Order: sequence, then structure tokens, then C-alpha cells
Amino acid sequence: MRRTVIGIALMGLALAGCSSTDRAAPPVNLASPPKPAPPPAPSWGPVLAQDGTCTGAVPGNATEIAPGIGECELVRLKGKPPTDVLVGESGRGQREVQVLYTEPGAKELYFFINNRLDRIVK
Repeated sequence: MRRTVIGIALMGLALAGCSSTDRAAPPVNLASPPKPAPPPAPSWGPVLAQDGTCTGAVPGNATEIAPGIGECELVRLKGKPPTDVLVGESGRGQREVQVLYTEPGAKELYFFINNRLDRIVK
């Protein structure tokens, strides 16, 4: 019985401290932290959109399909829109594009990294 009385007395003291209104609750900031600025857009020149169209003026520098030419230069040199275009990003933040041309009896796949022809699979 004595333990019960002491326990109730201690609990009462503990709860009395919780019900004190002397202190104001700390302010709560509900605003979200500022978002970081987006990285600057790369200056790769005009690139291909998903539908195979060029996003800008097509440069006329390339005279042959060779590693290092741009996506839009490939389309200009081929003289017709691609059969299919896949645009994505690598795990390293690079723009990766696959351009497919289906020719009678053959398929050609062009792989671009950051708007530069990397390799051709025929």
C-alpha cells in the first residue's frame, strides 16, 4: 500500500511538470527548404526529339556518316527521317540516343552519346 501511495505521488509530480503553461511551444517552420537551381542546359547544339525531328537548325558541317557527327547531321546525310528514335540518359548523366533506320533487307542502328555518334551497328 505504501508503495502505491509513493508511486501515485511521484506520478502526480511528474504530470504536474507536464501541464505547466509557463513555456510556449517552439515555433514550427512549415515552409519547405528551397530547391536547388537546375543545372545549366548543355550546349550540344540541335538534337533529335523522340519523333525524329531536329530541335534546331541543322548544321551542314558533316560530309559523311562517321563517329563524332551530331544527331541532326545524321538525319540530314541520310536524307529521310529515322524509323525510330530512343532518347534517354545514362547513369552518369549523359544523353544517350539510339537512331534506327530500317532499309530494305537491312537495319542500321546509330548510337549517340551527348549528341556525338559513338558507334554504328548494321
